[in-house]
Amino acid sequence: MSYFGKTNVVMVGMPGAGKSTIGLLLAKDMSLNFMDVDVFIQGHEGRQLQDIIDNDGIETFKKLEEKYLMDIDVCSYIISTGGSAIYCTKGIEHLKQTSVVVYLNINLETLKERIGDFSTRGVVIKEGQTFMGLYEERCHLYAAAADVEIDCNDKSMEEIVAEIRKALGR
Repeated sequence: MSYFGKTNVVMVGMPGAGKSTIGLLLAKDMSLNFMDVDVFIQGHEGRQLQDIIDNDGIETFKKLEEKYLMDIDVCSYIISTGGSAIYCTKGIEHLKQTSVVVYLNINLETLKERIGDFSTRGVVIKEGQTFMGLYEERCHLYAAAADVEIDCNDKSMEEIVAEIRKALGR
C-alpha cells in the first residue's frame, strides 16, 4: 500500500460511524492486518472502557488512550481508533507519521439510531453534555486530522470500503 509512502490506514469518527466494522472489512479486502484500539486498551487494562471511565474518570481514560496510541508501532495495518482518540493530539500525530487518516463522516440521526443508549458504550462525554453537543464538538476535529474524508451517509459497508480503496489509490 502506498499513500504518500504511508503503510497503515487509521479510521477516525464518531462512536457508531462504523470504524471497527468498516476497518475489518477493509483489512480483509486489502489483505492487511487489523487493530481495534478500544479492544487493544481493554486487553491491556483487563477491563471494559466504560469501567475505566466510570471508576477512574474521563481524564484518566484519555491519558491511557494517549499512551496506547503512542505505543502503536505496526506496519500494514488498518487501525480503528475509539471515537475519543481525536482528543489525543500526540497520539494522532504519532499515527499520522505512518498512516493515512480516514474520517468516516456520518450524520447525527444515523448515529443516534445505531447507538441508542450510549451510556454503556464507553463514550467519552462530559457530564451534562448531549450526544448532539459531542457530535458538534468532534466533527471539525476529525476533519482537521483526516487525510481523506468519506461521506458514509446512505451507503452500504461495501460501497464505503470501495470508496476508501479508491481514495487510497488501490
